[in-house]
Amino acid sequence: MNACLLSLLLATASTTAGDRRVVRVSDDVALRQALTRVRAGETISVAPGRYRGGLSLRNRAGRADAPIVIQGSDSNRPPVFRGGALWIHLSDCSYVALRNVVAEGFPGNGLNVDDGGSFETPAHHVLLENVTVRDVGPRGNRDGMKLSGVDCFVIRKCRVEGWGGSSIDMVGCHQGLIEDCTFVAKRGFQQATGLQMKGGSSEILVQGCFFDGRAGGGRAVNIGGSTGLRYFRPKVQDYEATKITVAGNRFVGSHAAVAWATARGGRAHHNTIYQPQRWGLRILQEQPVGPFQACHGGVFENNLVVYGRVVSVVNIGPNTAPRTFVFRRNAWYRAGDRRPPRLPAAEADGVHGLDPRLADPGTPTMRVTSTDARFKDIGADAYKRPKPPDWAKWTTR
Repeated sequence: MNACLLSLLLATASTTAGDRRVVRVSDDVALRQALTRVRAGETISVAPGRYRGGLSLRNRAGRADAPIVIQGSDSNRPPVFRGGALWIHLSDCSYVALRNVVAEGFPGNGLNVDDGGSFETPAHHVLLENVTVRDVGPRGNRDGMKLSGVDCFVIRKCRVEGWGGSSIDMVGCHQGLIEDCTFVAKRGFQQATGLQMKGGSSEILVQGCFFDGRAGGGRAVNIGGSTGLRYFRPKVQDYEATKITVAGNRFVGSHAAVAWATARGGRAHHNTIYQPQRWGLRILQEQPVGPFQACHGGVFENNLVVYGRVVSVVNIGPNTAPRTFVFRRNAWYRAGDRRPPRLPAAEADGVHGLDPRLADPGTPTMRVTSTDARFKDIGADAYKRPKPPDWAKWTTR
């Protein structure tokens, strides 16, 4: 018996629980072999330890009642992947879940999920949960997580630390939920943007996340962007992003917390924004007006913004439609200054110059302790989550 086969037999154990088959692996050979054979209803359970990246899964389909799952066997001691261009590439897959894994030190992206170039048939129903990606890049278009042409996806309780391009870059992605994730900028990494939804992306909710850009970072959330026309999915329309909601998040630092870039609409509400470095929010146009609409129609409401020295609270780029933006019921606080900020449109029911008395400022648990009734429905503390969409319910099985 050759050494590779013996290693595979010793490292791989299969068990069946009901209609779910569990394949247990503890080394690189066994893991790669398991990936070539995985099918609907099967879980690849990876033991703690160190593994090499460069994995791939192509054209594999699970089902809502029988997904393909690749996960660390112990969430408290996740397997660590290092080496290769990236951790894993999922291409044209559906009903696949990745859980309980650490990926670190990749020169390319941390992981890729895409439609395999078949724009009319996107990858769909993908779950990333409790996945940590760190030290990617450190510069250039090197993303923690890269999603291209993915529909009905959930990214939950993940963490990205140190990246070049975006912490999560979404091109032509639709019906997405990103929740309870943490994004931490590190010195020595470019971190051009945090979350970026562009290339025709729509219907994405970002909620309950923490963004720490104190060590360097551009736009923590970029609603839109600048995408080459051939990469739009499923086709070029007149916006980079639409129907994007950013709610119940906590932001610290970064050049700006939220930016709209060639976006149609989009709503940011019930967020807590603490000490942005240059601007609180930005309104930009990064595609030519004509084939694309001017960036317009965003809503900024029920947010708490605590700021110090900034270039301006709102940065307005050329060829945009800033007066179409809606501002209402936001609280703005700058110590010693009771003046309202300069906004591109009149704000309804704004609160100015009132100290929210933040406890644990700059942390994931920062919260308002002021008892003033005007803070009752403002900031991340006051956010109430909607019911998850029907398409995401398979992730709780």
